[in-house]
Amino acid sequence: MMKINDQIEIADWELTESFTRASGPGGQNVNKVSTAVELRFEAARSPNLPDRVKSRLKRLAGRRWTVDGAIVLFVQDTRSQARNREIARERLRELILKACEKPKRRIATKPTYGSVKRRLAGKKARAGIKALRGKVDDQD
Repeated sequence: MMKINDQIEIADWELTESFTRASGPGGQNVNKVSTAVELRFEAARSPNLPDRVKSRLKRLAGRRWTVDGAIVLFVQDTRSQARNREIARERLRELILKACEKPKRRIATKPTYGSVKRRLAGKKARAGIKALRGKVDDQD
């Protein structure tokens, strides 16, 4: 059982871990030990997540969200399998906590009178500069 917050707990059946050999530095340890962790969380089938959290989680997960509604996290940060498992679980927890936060509604505002005046004055000045680049008429 993985506790996210007071309302949400993830059951063990919802999480699947598989281990593979990590790439990168680590000497012979890399060739012998499967330290990289692929954590799979069945988010769409989870009974503990409310629908609004699932929809925000899908948007936040991006390409880590699979077609069948699972989140896949791949961690190979350290040489230790146990530490990589902890990191993967912590990243999942942070992702779910971020999805639990209700986004603020944007309040539409109008530009101030002064900012409109400054913008229009800048446009008029720029138009004047560009007008001077035109062809010159011979008056002589």
